[in-house]
Amino acid sequence: MSGATEHRDVIPEDEARDLNRRSWDERALAHGQDPSYYDTESFLAGGSTLRDLDVELAGDVDGRDLLHLQCHFGLDSLSWSRQGARVTGVDFSPVAIERARELAGRTGLAADFVTADVLDLPADLAGSFDVVWASYGVFTWIGDLRAWARSATRALRPGGRLAVVDLHPLARMIEQRNPLVVDSPYADDGPHRYSSATSYAAPDRPLENRETVQWSHSLGELVSAFAAAGLRIDTVEEHLTSERNDRDGVLTQGTDGLWRLQLWEYPLPVLFSIRATKP
Repeated sequence: MSGATEHRDVIPEDEARDLNRRSWDERALAHGQDPSYYDTESFLAGGSTLRDLDVELAGDVDGRDLLHLQCHFGLDSLSWSRQGARVTGVDFSPVAIERARELAGRTGLAADFVTADVLDLPADLAGSFDVVWASYGVFTWIGDLRAWARSATRALRPGGRLAVVDLHPLARMIEQRNPLVVDSPYADDGPHRYSSATSYAAPDRPLENRETVQWSHSLGELVSAFAAAGLRIDTVEEHLTSERNDRDGVLTQGTDGLWRLQLWEYPLPVLFSIRATKP
């Protein structure tokens, strides 16, 4: 989460987009400067930022056209390129896209990066991809979930697949585990303003653009949006573990190295994943 929430109110779409873009422009400059979250140096040395779950979910991408939505500054996009995919990354932050292009140049990996709103993708991307991918911090930034699903579906070729993995709505509700603090609803009740002094991936660097607008979406709302866009839902999974600490101060690490949301005796879902096909 991005900090304590204020009361829900009516926030114009343009205002929300502008606040979020300014925040992500600033974060794109700050992220990847140390190995604590985005390990840029390890990636440049030949590593990958993809998790085992990501590779399993997306399936074989070798020789396939892959569109990465909300790609940030390109580490995951370029990791898919290392998997053999022909990659296009899209993000609404021009600063993030510029950094992604710079990284591509430094690695020699082939990838296209496009500055665009995910809800209004360029027309020339329509029907061009075998795989559309989005992961980890996707839907909290989307107010119109069905528009997102329609946009992703338009980008797919017939028979292409959409694969997404994100923080589970239940885990996203919790700001702090001990003592328990809940600062977000489970399902969509409109936009919420949040303010955070620092970013999750640069905690020692104060932000100037602290205010963002975010939304909540239940698992049912997500599945229904994909189905309404004409996709065939293949799998919906709720994951009780994560390979990384996706919620600092909320997840705990077990002796097996995996992270769990352990409020009581039994763990609660940390992540969800959905895989769907365009008929």
